[in-house]
Amino acid sequence: MLFDSHLHIVDREKLGYPWLEGAGALNRDSLYEDYAREAQRLGITDTLHMEVDVAEGDIERETDYVKGLSRQPGSLIRGAIAACRPEDAGFPTYLERVLADHFVKGFRRVLHVVPDDLSEGSLFRENLKRLAGTRLTFDFCVLPHQIAKAIALADLNPNVQFILDHCGVPAVKDGLSEVWTSGITEIAKRPNVVVKISGIVAYADPDSWTVDTLRPFVEHSITSFGWDRVIWGSDWPVCTLGGGLSTWVAATHALTQGASADERAHLYQLNAKRLWSL
Repeated sequence: MLFDSHLHIVDREKLGYPWLEGAGALNRDSLYEDYAREAQRLGITDTLHMEVDVAEGDIERETDYVKGLSRQPGSLIRGAIAACRPEDAGFPTYLERVLADHFVKGFRRVLHVVPDDLSEGSLFRENLKRLAGTRLTFDFCVLPHQIAKAIALADLNPNVQFILDHCGVPAVKDGLSEVWTSGITEIAKRPNVVVKISGIVAYADPDSWTVDTLRPFVEHSITSFGWDRVIWGSDWPVCTLGGGLSTWVAATHALTQGASADERAHLYQLNAKRLWSL
């Protein structure tokens, strides 16, 4: 059974998504009901909603919207990873509100869509330190050449739990690169970082990838971090760019066929449940 740590829901009637206009095939509604129907057939029993870079004024409305979905009978949603703006002076007040709401399990600030120096700003770093000692995690979504930026933040905040999304966003269709390989090896040395095995089908050639195309990226990530520091995510609906949810779940099972039952259980659900005390 699978714990999905990375579900995106897009409902354009309820929230604003400025980035969607240039998102091609993703510029559409991707509703919870569509995800849940397929997920339940695949053995996905739990999921966390991952923020979808909504319009800044909709950040807290997004959390409320997802919370409403979680209250539906039989809902798979167990919590949310909320958007945040650590670069803003209002972050401490926002953090106080979030800490009072146990539905929110962590934060993400997508860093590959902003200037590289954003995460180097003093206010950003000061605010990130406020997560130390809280129950909140922080997701990194960075490109391979930005992994060094993530490493710097992890080193500055040894008491904050970080999660590296999508195996560090490798350009799968271009093959292994030294920048990605060495970056994964280095960031994995930080005990306060785990890696999310997710998203990579969207970075492969949609017409030609196979399990063997993905294998080097998954195996290097797991070997570097170890089975106790890996979690699984669907990255739905982005995974539809590379075949869809069922295809990604099938590929996951094929990629982990040689692992022990205990190792698979840690990747599939146990590590996530421990990470967020679920």
